[in-house]
Amino acid sequence: MTDESLNKSTITCDVCPHHCQIPAGGYGRCRARLNDGEKIICANYGKLTSIALDPIEKKPLACFHPGSKVLSVGSYGCNLSCPFCQNYEIAAAKESDFHRLYEISPEKLCALAVQEKPSGNIGVAYTYNEALVGYEYVRDCAMLVHAAGMKNVLVTNGTAEMHVLEEILPYIDAMNIDLKGFSDDIYKKLGGDFETVRNFIKRSAKDCHVELTTLIVPGLNDSPEDMKKEAEWIAGIDPAIPLHITRYFPRYKMNERATDIAVMESLKTAAEENLKRVFLGNV
Repeated sequence: MTDESLNKSTITCDVCPHHCQIPAGGYGRCRARLNDGEKIICANYGKLTSIALDPIEKKPLACFHPGSKVLSVGSYGCNLSCPFCQNYEIAAAKESDFHRLYEISPEKLCALAVQEKPSGNIGVAYTYNEALVGYEYVRDCAMLVHAAGMKNVLVTNGTAEMHVLEEILPYIDAMNIDLKGFSDDIYKKLGGDFETVRNFIKRSAKDCHVELTTLIVPGLNDSPEDMKKEAEWIAGIDPAIPLHITRYFPRYKMNERATDIAVMESLKTAAEENLKRVFLGNV
C-alpha cells in the first residue's frame, strides 16, 4: 500500500478532544472506536461487560430519586489514562481481553429495565467504563428508555465534544460527571483536557440534573486551595450542584496509601464555603 492510499484510509475520530487519527482496521486510544475502512464506528456497541441493579446512590447520585435502584450497564474502553482507575479491568481493556461479552440490543436492554420496575428500578445507568466512547449505544438505548417512561443516568468523565453531548442530552435525566481536579496540569497528567470537561459540565447543568465527583488522590489534587477554586467555579454555575469528594484507595498503577480522613474532612469544609451540598465518599 502506498503512502498516499494509507493516508486516504486514515480517518479522524471526532468524539473527544484527542481527535485520534485512526488507520483502516485500527482503534482510537479509547480502544472502542474503530476505523472499518470507510468510517469510524462504535466497536463496543451493545457489547456489555457488566450489568447490575444498583442503588442510585452508588453512581453516586445523592439528590436524584434517593432510595431507588437503577439498572446499570457498562462496556469497555476509556479515553483517559488515570493510573488510579477504579474500574481498570474494563476501562483500560479492549474487546479481545474478554472471554465473553453480553450482547444486548437497545430493545432488549429497555425490556430488561421495564422488567425490573417491581424491584424499584427507575431506568438505566450507563456507567462502569467511560460510556461516551460508545455514545451511539447510550443514545439509542436512552431514547427507548424515555419512550417507556423511565429515567436515564449517565456516569462520565465529561471528555467528549459538544456535538456528542447535544445528541444525547435530550434523553438524559441525570449525570454524575468526574471532575478529576481543577487545573490544566492535572488533566494533562491523566490524558485529558480541562476546558472540555468544564464546558461539558456547564452545558449539562442547563438541561439535566448534574452531580460532580472528585476522587482525592494524595499528591495530585488534595490541596485545600485547589478545592476552594473548584468549589467557587461550581458555585458560579449553581451552588446547589452536589459535589462528592471521594476517598482514593490503592488501585491499578498507584500504591500510595489511602487518602487521610482528616484531609478529606478539610476539603469538605473548604468546599462548603461555596457549595450547599457536599458529600464524602468511600470513608
